[in-house]
Amino acid sequence: MEIVRKYFPQLTNRQKYLFSRLQPLYNEWNSKINVISRKDISHLYERHVLHSLAIAKIVKFKSNTHILDVGTGGGFPGIPLAIMFPDTQFHLVDSTGKKIKVVQEVVVNLGLENVTYEQARAEQLTGKYDFIVSRAVVALPVFYKWVSNLISRTNRNEIPNGILYLKGGDYIEELKQMNTLYRVYSLSDYFGEEFFKTKKLIHLF
Repeated sequence: MEIVRKYFPQLTNRQKYLFSRLQPLYNEWNSKINVISRKDISHLYERHVLHSLAIAKIVKFKSNTHILDVGTGGGFPGIPLAIMFPDTQFHLVDSTGKKIKVVQEVVVNLGLENVTYEQARAEQLTGKYDFIVSRAVVALPVFYKWVSNLISRTNRNEIPNGILYLKGGDYIEELKQMNTLYRVYSLSDYFGEEFFKTKKLIHLF
């Protein structure tokens, strides 16, 4: 929890409380339904919560922005972002029912009224969203094909609507295959921990 407060000192008391609840909730539900690896659960705040919140270093979502989190797993990056932006609407989807069960339990326990969730594949989705967020579910060209039709053309934030993709390792070859504008952010510019040295946030628009 301290690592979140270190990089986001402006948190309200409610946000601090909600972030502090994540570790016990994920400890409990991960023991029942494994959505986070055992080696990672003890690094929840660094490797999952703070990693998700890298998006908040790039854009401050305006009120009533609509965000789709595809392949959310146990709720990342959607749940930490929903705590950070309580006036933004989040829809979290995953094709695996047991993962959405964990999302449901965490959302209900925290009382997050700006989060909805659904068991679904990306290709089944309809509707329009300002941003689609994800943590490296699949190769970027494939992901773009799945979700590009879901992006709203009406921009309301400081950066253009599009995909915000958290990714580690090589991404250059994937971007070469794509005919779209993009910007790459190195997370090591924002966070000093070793974990973030190779981590990127790719904004496709």
